[in-house]
Amino acid sequence: MAQISENKVVTITYDLSVTDENQEKVLVESAEEDAPMVFLFGQSGLPEEFERQLEGKQAGETFTFSLTPEQAYGDYDQQAVVDIPKNVFEIDGQIDEEMLQVGNFLPMADNQGHHMQGKVVEIGPDAVKMDFNHPLAGMVMHFDGKVAGVRDATREELDHGHVHGEGGHHH
Repeated sequence: MAQISENKVVTITYDLSVTDENQEKVLVESAEEDAPMVFLFGQSGLPEEFERQLEGKQAGETFTFSLTPEQAYGDYDQQAVVDIPKNVFEIDGQIDEEMLQVGNFLPMADNQGHHMQGKVVEIGPDAVKMDFNHPLAGMVMHFDGKVAGVRDATREELDHGHVHGEGGHHH
């Protein structure tokens, strides 16, 4: 039976909880059997420690582990919360009020062309406060799940660096 290792396509189901300010676990995400998480091990972009915790497991095995902010998405960085002039959000001189809503995540690019997601935190008269921290930055994450499947990646998946087909990327 295949074990989770480099260049395997891994399918898992899980519940992700985070520890809130009262040190209580709060469920924030679930990947169920009808919509599992499927990724290419070693090329997933997931935190290294997340993959390390799954390495060697086989289909049918369960897992329970926690990741500290240092092992995952880092501490919350107050400097990643910035004010952006409101006119940056104009398209043909107009602001899309539907798009520019507190809580929305917007695709952005910095001066060097690096793409990132920003969360709209506050909308002022002249500026929009955006948070570019990962949504799980600064949080202890707790995973409880099961390995649903492990298979060899196809040559095309390896060449492209991601999973194709069922649960994966479609071109």
